[in-house]
Amino acid sequence: MNLLDNVSMALASLKSSKMRSFLTMLGIIIGIASVIAIMTIGTSLQGSISDSLSSFGITNITFSVSQKSEGDGSQEQDPVADVYDDSGRMFLRDDMQESDLISDDMIAAFQTEFSDSIAGIELTANGGTATIKDHGNKTDVMIYGVNPDYGTMESVKMYTGRFINAQDLDKKRAVCVVSDVFAKNLFGSEDVIGKTIDVEISGYTREMYIVGIYSYENMTTNSDTSDVTTTLYVPVTSLKRWSGDKKGYASIVVQAAGGVDTKSFMSQGQQFFASYYATNDTYTVQASSLEDMLTEMTKIMSQVTLAISAIAAISLIVGGVGVMNIMLVSITERTREIGTRKALGATSSEIRMQFITEAVIICMIGGLIGIILGTIFGAIGAGMLGFAVTPDAGAILLSTLFSTGIGVFFGWYPANKAAKMNPIDALRYE
Repeated sequence: MNLLDNVSMALASLKSSKMRSFLTMLGIIIGIASVIAIMTIGTSLQGSISDSLSSFGITNITFSVSQKSEGDGSQEQDPVADVYDDSGRMFLRDDMQESDLISDDMIAAFQTEFSDSIAGIELTANGGTATIKDHGNKTDVMIYGVNPDYGTMESVKMYTGRFINAQDLDKKRAVCVVSDVFAKNLFGSEDVIGKTIDVEISGYTREMYIVGIYSYENMTTNSDTSDVTTTLYVPVTSLKRWSGDKKGYASIVVQAAGGVDTKSFMSQGQQFFASYYATNDTYTVQASSLEDMLTEMTKIMSQVTLAISAIAAISLIVGGVGVMNIMLVSITERTREIGTRKALGATSSEIRMQFITEAVIICMIGGLIGIILGTIFGAIGAGMLGFAVTPDAGAILLSTLFSTGIGVFFGWYPANKAAKMNPIDALRYE
């Protein structure tokens, strides 16, 4: 008897007892569906996080001034050395001197040294918050000093006008870029390009010319933006001069050029800046990137997903025991059939293969149904959580192989028992 005959007999046996066969498959269906759904949601979550971090600039490298560890003068970062505002930009520590900061000369030398590896360098300074009043209206802003590369690296979408340019930095111009929300709240429908606003910085009021309007991206579900605080961008050199801030930067963000090995470039850049701090007993420069964060996060999420999937896969063992149980019952019911086949010349291996095939067919059909249901439920779950659906092809393939393996493993004992039956005893069985 060939394999096709065994499959045909297995299907005929399943059709003769549909409800019992379905209940036998149920454990396999639930186990496979659970694993597929969990893996689909986990993979979709990883993809969503990866896309989100990529939009923030996964190739961006932050070089920040950090305290050396005490005693040995090594370059290990002190976890409390750096102070950040709510948006993640670094404030200068009070005990930092200008000689401790990354200077314009260092940045210029860095650009010269790694000109082929750099796509842009983002320089920022925090100017605090202010309330702008005009025409009887008012709106709150956060003031940030930036350079031209900031607009490109942070994907600032201009609505009209222009962003801060190199001439603004060189001449320390009193110009600013505001949001469309700011323009609407303060000026209504008027054209604000070229208009002036009074901005208070460090206790002094500065008259600034609006040269551009960017599109504000509302990150909340609230559509009312009348009271929202937006960012007002000014030339970083102008802000430092107005605020009397120290020259230099506590941190800079460098965007690696396309095709550049970010990890290698990050290491080389850190060594470059660290050479300037060889004689500095307190501070050095540390490098970090979102790529490292993404790699570590993906690793953790993969481990969590696999752990949860392993727990869900326990039901597959339960399903396998169910398959073994129903095969033993089936063999008992078909003892006379086995005896008849053996009396007509069927070998033990043929009997064994017949029942193993039947067990495998049960598990494969259950596995197929589980894969379909798991993919559907995984897609629904990922969609409800707001993630782009990414089916896990590896989990689907593994589930298929696993369900087949369960059929062979749990079908072997009943099939072997049937194969060892004495034909005379089997024919006498009532």
